Amino acid sequence: MYGDPAEIRKILTELGDTWAVVGLSSNRTRAAYRVADVLQRYGKRIVPVHPKAETVHGEQGYASLSDIPFPVDVVDVFVNSDLAGAVADEAAAIGAKAVWYQLGVVDEAAYERTRAAGLAMVMDRCPAIELPRLG
Repeated sequence: MYGDPAEIRKILTELGDTWAVVGLSSNRTRAAYRVADVLQRYGKRIVPVHPKAETVHGEQGYASLSDIPFPVDVVDVFVNSDLAGAVADEAAAIGAKAVWYQLGVVDEAAYERTRAAGLAMVMDRCPAIELPRLG
């Protein structure tokens, strides 16, 4: 359901290359830092979203999705499942095309709301794992 291979492929190849990475900071030990690096190597523009609004991997950071002054295609979520629903709602509000919940991040109600709003969505998956599988 929320890890549908066709949906994964669609998000990674068809919906655009600007990825807001929620939870991305300059902390090199965090998964978000490493995944953002992989996304960049695959040609994605990453946009760090973190309360500190740090520049990461050469990209200006923003404190929230609504602070980003340009369109975002995919919102990649590295926050606890308890907080992830609000991020999905904000992604829909800013006009993103898709929401991607990282490994371990699951919120069934947010999935239903996000899909009902017309966005593509994947939960409990990692684009750094899925991108190399595309070949």
